[in-house]
Amino acid sequence: MKLSNDFVLSFFGLKEGKHRFEYKIDKQFFESYSFDEFLDADFSVTLDFVKKSTLLELHFENKGMATVACDVTNEPFELPLDGSLDLVVKFGDTYNDENEEVLILPHGEHQLDVSQYIYEMIALTVPLKKIHPGIEDGSLKSDILNKLEELSPDKNKETDEIDPRWEDLKKLLIDKNK
Repeated sequence: MKLSNDFVLSFFGLKEGKHRFEYKIDKQFFESYSFDEFLDADFSVTLDFVKKSTLLELHFENKGMATVACDVTNEPFELPLDGSLDLVVKFGDTYNDENEEVLILPHGEHQLDVSQYIYEMIALTVPLKKIHPGIEDGSLKSDILNKLEELSPDKNKETDEIDPRWEDLKKLLIDKNK
């Protein structure tokens, strides 16, 4: 996977203090990660970067829309997604990313690729089940939805006729209570 250098943050020449970076994320970004849940994507990501003498603090925020397929009807719809991620970067002897909130970079490292963190932040905001809003409010008209309704068991067709075996079992309960 090769992304542009737009996501490589060189912090060596930055002064201590707060810096802000903004990124535009589209479908191509997710294709580079083989993430195919989005039919289209348009996100703005803001990175507030605080450089201190011994560590770096990163606060990511994303806001945008992704066009996804409904899990029930497969109809495409726009799903608003927003989220945030905080990351602390410390310096040590070896690279270590085992902790999801703390990244340790080797001493002498002067840049950080933030693309993986942006990808994870957005991908983790996608709900497990994506349902078209038209299904919930009843405004979606679809052949697939009509077929699902046709095949679903109708709750209004309860029969008054009871299996005679159940009647015999009910008699046993009544006899037991006497």
